[in-house]
Amino acid sequence: MKPTRANQTLATKVTGYSNLVEALEYAARGEAGYNFYDGRGQLSTVLSYATLRDEARVLARRLLGIGCTRGARVGIIAETGPVFHRFFFACQYAGLIPVALPAGVQLGAHGAYVSQVRRMLKSCGASVVVAPDSHVNFMAKSVQGLDLLMAGTQADFDALPEANVEFVPAGPQDTAYLQYTSGSTSFPRGVEITQQAVLNNLEEIAQFGLKLDNKDRFASWLPFYHDMGLVGFILVPLIAQCSVDYLGSRTFAMRPRLWLKLLSDNGGTISSAPTFGYALCARRLRASDIEQYDLSRWRAACVGAERIHTEPLLEFAQILEPCGFDPRAFVACYGMAECVLATSFAPLEQGLDVDVVDREVMASTGEARPLQSDSISTSTYVNCGRLLPGFEFKVLDDDGRELGDRFCGHIYLKGPSVMHGYFQDVESTAEVLSDDGWLKTGDIGYRIGDELIITSRSKDVIIIKGRNIWPYDLEVLAQQTEGVKLGGVAAFSVRGTDGQEQAVLVVETREKDQEKRRQIDAEISRSIHEHFGINVLIDLAPRGTLPRTSSGKLSRSQSKQDFHARKTLEGVQRSVVKVGHATPA
Repeated sequence: MKPTRANQTLATKVTGYSNLVEALEYAARGEAGYNFYDGRGQLSTVLSYATLRDEARVLARRLLGIGCTRGARVGIIAETGPVFHRFFFACQYAGLIPVALPAGVQLGAHGAYVSQVRRMLKSCGASVVVAPDSHVNFMAKSVQGLDLLMAGTQADFDALPEANVEFVPAGPQDTAYLQYTSGSTSFPRGVEITQQAVLNNLEEIAQFGLKLDNKDRFASWLPFYHDMGLVGFILVPLIAQCSVDYLGSRTFAMRPRLWLKLLSDNGGTISSAPTFGYALCARRLRASDIEQYDLSRWRAACVGAERIHTEPLLEFAQILEPCGFDPRAFVACYGMAECVLATSFAPLEQGLDVDVVDREVMASTGEARPLQSDSISTSTYVNCGRLLPGFEFKVLDDDGRELGDRFCGHIYLKGPSVMHGYFQDVESTAEVLSDDGWLKTGDIGYRIGDELIITSRSKDVIIIKGRNIWPYDLEVLAQQTEGVKLGGVAAFSVRGTDGQEQAVLVVETREKDQEKRRQIDAEISRSIHEHFGINVLIDLAPRGTLPRTSSGKLSRSQSKQDFHARKTLEGVQRSVVKVGHATPA
């Protein structure tokens, strides 16, 4: 078995499609497709676009044969494997709406996972649910009591008869899929994406963001239930007729070096990861590994987050320079599920463009005033580049007035790839989407001409005595302390007993020695006070305490809720101890 090849005999075509089915039909004329690798890095399944087309057509007729009506939702537990692709595209042929459901199950959190999937299924009103064999038990618990036509595995659906039907092509305004948001600030909501919206974004990513051709090859370990995994590494390669090599997300977490091996062995040119992915990979690398790799063909190493942390990326580049990785391959980008995926890209082949600003001025006035030299009072932000051609943006203050260059405010976006709305949630849609199409992103940032810089989520900004303090700045400082895990810090504020806002840092550490814990506390407090002139409450916590979203991002809002719950419990326990030691009458 060999992985799919590049479409050398098929001309790259990224425009002119009316729906995703037409894109698959064209890609199926070539030799490219999807390749799945197991936990040892061995090729386990090859799914060419031609095979996918044939299997999706058959499966679509089977879904229609059990009574699925047009527009019915099909929940797919999106483990890394070909089951997801088959059902996603079967829905496209059948006029059904696929819904990617999370597959990541945290150790000891099985109940929470089942509840999450169940809420999503009820939210979207699913008629059908499919799960890989590894998730059958979780699916069975999640669907108990729900009114479904069917729930099962690939084998269960393969046993169904095919209905004798003609497929009705999807129109531009038909819903292509529902994409649940990562839930970083609220319970995940189903983003409704039309065929026209997704095709527009795919075309612009392929043409202007990545400038793809038939020599490109993708590699990914990102989960399919996240917008970057679904759109970036299933649909973007399809629209450009490129091949993709997949590694499971759990496999990457255990053996991140396999990601680089895939890129090296297969000549990968496009891959993406959040900052923590590059950092994890760099920490696990050995000198003997680096000697084996050839990463000279990796031309676009995309990275996107609410704010991009540069230090781990630069360390990654330095370590991998001997095997041909070029730091100019880093591509900062910005986007969200509400806009399909991407809204802006930094220029290709230029690396990270870092803006250094005066932290004090920014905190007191909101102006990102540039500095020419390092100072104790600086913050750094990565330029996310220009918006894709279909988008326009504006930066507004709290009163809705548009701000000029280098003034921080709320970012709004408008364009043909903006979502139709949150599925069957008029109230939530109205909160973020205006009648004339402007989307309130929930992000804070500033502009430099027509380029965009992201600083934080608006709900995460810490306001102390009228100063805006970005939580990321506090987290970066804390992570520089010995004994603190990279990515293991969450900053937020709580209201103190005096009614004033108090900054809090929850800090993960393995350190058990009480004296060393006091040193960590003192060092972080000193550094925060030196840089920001504020006092901060340090909450040292065990590894694994901080909650993550389905995409692996830190959830500050949930961290804040968990902090309140822990402090309430500690207060109750202290009260119990006092009562237990009281002298009886």
